[in-house]
Amino acid sequence: MSQSNNGVHIQELAPEHFHDQAKAALADPQLRQNFRGAMDYLQDKRKTAFSNPVEEKHIRDLSEAIRQRCLSKLPDLLEQLETNCMNNGIQVHWAQNAEEANSIIATISQNHNAKSIVKGKSMVSEEIELNHEMAKLGIECLESDMGEYIVQLDGDKPSHIIMPAIHKNKQEVSDTFEKNLDNFTPTVDVDELIQTGRSRLRQKFHDADIGLSGVNFAVAETGTLCLVENEGNGRMCTTVPNVHIAITGIEKVVEFLTDVPPLYSALTRSATGQAITTYFNMISSPRRDGELDGPEEVHLVLLDNGRSQAFRDEEMRKTLQCIRCGACMNHCPVYTRIGGHAYGTVYPGPIGKIISPHMMGLEKTKDLVTASSLCGACGEVCPVRIPIPEMLQRLRNEAKNPPKPGIPAIKGQEAAASKAESLAMKGFAFAASHPSIYHMGTWSATKMKALMPSNLGPWTQCRTAPKPASKTLHQLIKDRKQGEKS
Repeated sequence: MSQSNNGVHIQELAPEHFHDQAKAALADPQLRQNFRGAMDYLQDKRKTAFSNPVEEKHIRDLSEAIRQRCLSKLPDLLEQLETNCMNNGIQVHWAQNAEEANSIIATISQNHNAKSIVKGKSMVSEEIELNHEMAKLGIECLESDMGEYIVQLDGDKPSHIIMPAIHKNKQEVSDTFEKNLDNFTPTVDVDELIQTGRSRLRQKFHDADIGLSGVNFAVAETGTLCLVENEGNGRMCTTVPNVHIAITGIEKVVEFLTDVPPLYSALTRSATGQAITTYFNMISSPRRDGELDGPEEVHLVLLDNGRSQAFRDEEMRKTLQCIRCGACMNHCPVYTRIGGHAYGTVYPGPIGKIISPHMMGLEKTKDLVTASSLCGACGEVCPVRIPIPEMLQRLRNEAKNPPKPGIPAIKGQEAAASKAESLAMKGFAFAASHPSIYHMGTWSATKMKALMPSNLGPWTQCRTAPKPASKTLHQLIKDRKQGEKS
């Protein structure tokens, strides 16, 4: 059984164990140092990329409007996307959940007698645990994104949606290569480490039976799949193997091709502080007659996996605006101290806390929605203005209370409900709305401070209950209004 750097067994990571996993992460000074340096760097990069506040506001306003418009038309746009993709020669598949998505990919692989899949970066493939499921069928899945490749070699999991190996420093990467790659000479030179990884992966692209990628934007108007990347591995995965499978969540569809540039600008600047990434791939069909490269088949797998639940609720639908930039993580005081593994979910940090309940249910993720200071940093930097703090408060409420009339229930609703807590809050509400009872309670608590633990003594010595007012607040207001009239 493999271990991560924070001492928590990777296979045991789960949102139900969040508190223990967070404690383990906080107890690891090297992990915290790695994240602190990386987060400071990314925060500075974003700040520089959005140096003009007027321009930043314009881009965020436009990006939010585009995402909300597209989501308001989501069912129709998905049908339009399917039609235009099929007209272009792309085969479209629909998956209700992870099991169906894996079954679809397995069937495609078996139809081609595939034994190896080379993958570009895809968080949705992590979401469905594709590597694990394909391994059961004897199909090897090799990660070609450098960060994903590093964590795969180490038996680890990604800790960030943009930079999977951000929890490792140069020495730890070198140690991973030394342990897993033959004839590797240890080094902490970043260029040498990257070149080592690329040289080992080069032949894999040629030998793979299938290439798999994610999708950043799926354009309904043209049936085009857009892929954002910096390393070129995404382009290799989608052009060298004879079969390309793209997998994405249903929320990634946009209406027009002209919707892509503003979202692209918001994504790259928010994620890594870049004006533009090194590669931007637009895939609209398999290889055509006369073309020298490209796959003979292209498949698109559209995954629901809880997204429809979020879509049905007008407030929670805003969750689906996310363009997966990771800015909320980079600025979150919780994430920057404990990292991604502590959450035990594919999507960690603030955005993960509002996405995961729809995918996994509140019974598994109820602790995550309370793992926030509600400082608002995530909402302030979100390029599509998802009100994450407000949505966390909504999920906290749903975790403890039954659905309200006319509002769709969330999977696992009331998972954190407590009869004792409910009774206590009702009692407090009653006392707070009856001044005489409230003041009697605080007076009694003051008299009983001697029963408090000794270590709380200094705190209680300078605190006494306020004297009961001779009149209630309601009566005082009433008297004041009468005086004003007279």
